Amino acid sequence: MAEAAGFQGTERPRGRWLRRTVTLLTGVLLLVGLLQVPHAPTAQAAPTGSRTVDVTIDSMSPSAPSKSDSVTVSGTLTNDGRSTITDAHLGMHRGDALGGRSSIDNVSRRTGYVPGADGEEIKGSAKKIGKLEPGVSRTFTLSVPVKDLRLDENGVYQLGVSVSGRSQASPYSQVLGFDRTLLPWQEADTEKKTQLTYMWPLISSTHLTAETDADAQQTPVFRNDDLAAELAPGGRLQQMVALSKNLPVTFVIDPDLLATVDAMTKSYRVNGPDGPMGKNQAVAKQWLHELEDAAKTHEVVALPFADPDLASLAHHGKHVPSALSHLGPATDLAEKTVDTILGVKPRTDFAWPVDGAIDSSVVDVATSAGAHNVITRSDSLRETGGLSYTPTAARPIGGGNTAVVADAQLSRAFEGDMSKAGSSAHAVQDFLAQTQMISLEDPGRQRSIVVAPQRMPSVSQAHAMATALRTLDDSGRWSQPLSLGKAAKAKPDPSATRRVPSGAAYPSSLRRQELPTSAFRQIRGTQAALDDYRVILAQPERVVTPFGSAIMREMSTEWRGDASGAAGFRRSVRSYLDGLTKKVHLIQKSGATLSGRSATIPVTVQNNLVQGVKDMTLKLTSSQPNRLDVGKAQQITVDGGHSQSFKFATTANANGRAWVTAQLYTADGKPYGDRMTFQVNVTEITATVMLVIAGGVLLLVLAGVRIYLQRKRAAARRAEGGSDDEGPDGDTGTDGDNGGTDGDEPEQPSDPSPDTGSESSDPSGSGEKVDR
Repeated sequence: MAEAAGFQGTERPRGRWLRRTVTLLTGVLLLVGLLQVPHAPTAQAAPTGSRTVDVTIDSMSPSAPSKSDSVTVSGTLTNDGRSTITDAHLGMHRGDALGGRSSIDNVSRRTGYVPGADGEEIKGSAKKIGKLEPGVSRTFTLSVPVKDLRLDENGVYQLGVSVSGRSQASPYSQVLGFDRTLLPWQEADTEKKTQLTYMWPLISSTHLTAETDADAQQTPVFRNDDLAAELAPGGRLQQMVALSKNLPVTFVIDPDLLATVDAMTKSYRVNGPDGPMGKNQAVAKQWLHELEDAAKTHEVVALPFADPDLASLAHHGKHVPSALSHLGPATDLAEKTVDTILGVKPRTDFAWPVDGAIDSSVVDVATSAGAHNVITRSDSLRETGGLSYTPTAARPIGGGNTAVVADAQLSRAFEGDMSKAGSSAHAVQDFLAQTQMISLEDPGRQRSIVVAPQRMPSVSQAHAMATALRTLDDSGRWSQPLSLGKAAKAKPDPSATRRVPSGAAYPSSLRRQELPTSAFRQIRGTQAALDDYRVILAQPERVVTPFGSAIMREMSTEWRGDASGAAGFRRSVRSYLDGLTKKVHLIQKSGATLSGRSATIPVTVQNNLVQGVKDMTLKLTSSQPNRLDVGKAQQITVDGGHSQSFKFATTANANGRAWVTAQLYTADGKPYGDRMTFQVNVTEITATVMLVIAGGVLLLVLAGVRIYLQRKRAAARRAEGGSDDEGPDGDTGTDGDNGGTDGDEPEQPSDPSPDTGSESSDPSGSGEKVDR
């Protein structure tokens, strides 16, 4: 036992060490396992307090009530909490009158219920709703007489709707949801109403290509048929025109839209693999008819054709020669297009840079084509004089030019998603409140305010804009409409900012969206190619009109933020133009052989265009003029769909080969198309042959001399009385059996042939031989 006890005593420390090691390893393994187990996502905390219930005001009627009205508010509420709300009821709240335009912005940004700012629940406005289960939504309507709102003085008031009740987290009754809107209150007409100008833009994206079919009507080719959806009933442009009929707005039109829709009223084709014909002529005609009627009662301002990006031209186009030269023609075309299609004379003295952002270079470009009124925005031409009121829009900026400063807050009031009733209702009330607050800033000072909304409003945005304008027009208590032309001539405020910002102040976010300098270089290249092409055509207008418009579209404001789309459009225009120019070309010749000193060489010009080409020059150039002279250049004319050969008289001065280059030139001496090179092999008569011919000629001459001498001797003998029967040597003078005499004249060699070659107009084939 002692031994046993001794043994156990020696083993005990080792056992403790093993147990501790095992325990430590187990802990490490457990820790590693815990680290490797993915953590469960943290559950999002449920809304609490006054944000437990989502309350949304979808409408308020009337938007600008009078004293005898009742204000009705409708909307939707949803329990976003995790427990059922009991003893719930709705209530209406009226806050204090706001102190200025900045206060309106603060109220619009605030969420949740703030007892001191949102006011107490109006007595008699409560409406019980009982239980509201988690995730359940329901609509509501509350109505309160205006007299119960206790609107003491003119101004903009907060009007809110609350949901109060109990929940598991809040066993006592409290406000669990709240939404607010703005209530403009004007009991009587303002003495000096604010003059409000609202620009109503009719602008779309680019739909036409430069391509037209080769028929007499020049059937246009569209990039797609998407425009039809905008023109059809319920479409964006159809709604813009329909809503505008009874609104006091100024139409601001891109004439390219009119030209495109007018093209749709006739036969047109849609670009694509099969090139289907368009079928929306009726839709286009109806839209133009409605716009024509509306334009009779509205002021019409035409932007330069295709709505060019003035800032891109100012910041990048000015570095490319001739880039700015497109503005003048775009302005002229704008006036002509609107007058022709709508039958009204538009104003073309307004320029509208993107988002109204300007600097000195933008103003210079904008006014370079006759637009003396530049539409800018108050977040670009900022007030620095500390004015306590919103000044009149018109500001003289020097050089006889006027900056028409649109109000930034009003201009951006309907941006964003207006498809939700709540968003639209809040935007309308905010717009009305802002316009009334402008009048309240200085009631004794009448001012002219301009609104320049987004260029292409959606259908929902257009409806929200129309609702606000209709309410203002119906109320008429603090504003009155004014056309854009009159707004530009309004008496300017002497204290308002007139200094145009520098280039450093131009927003960097907008600079990043501009067309680069390389784009304007490509446009210049396309224009140069068009200029070279048009001069050869018998009917240049068939090409100048579609391509000229397409080049203007390459500079459109539409391409903001779409660099790939802009580049693709530029490539398509140039590619199509290059394809047309190559339809007039020289047919390649193979080598030709000249077997004499002179010959004619035909060169064929192929014209695969529908129309003829004229005033062109075809010139041949010899690589070795001392060996081969190819003659003078020729003026050529070739009818459409034909080829024609032109003959060049050539003269060979020495044997050997020479390369000949054929090149077409325009009337102003510029090379046209690719040159064509072919080889000519000159094979003149050799020296040996010349000696043989000379010998033959000498023999003929000697024979002639002999005959002459014989005849002379015979004549002398007759003169002396001798007989002709016998010659000096006793010959009889006969020629034997043939009865001929030595006195018969031999056949004379013919005169040399003229140095003219074959006049065949057929193109030379391979190894062509051109004979004398």
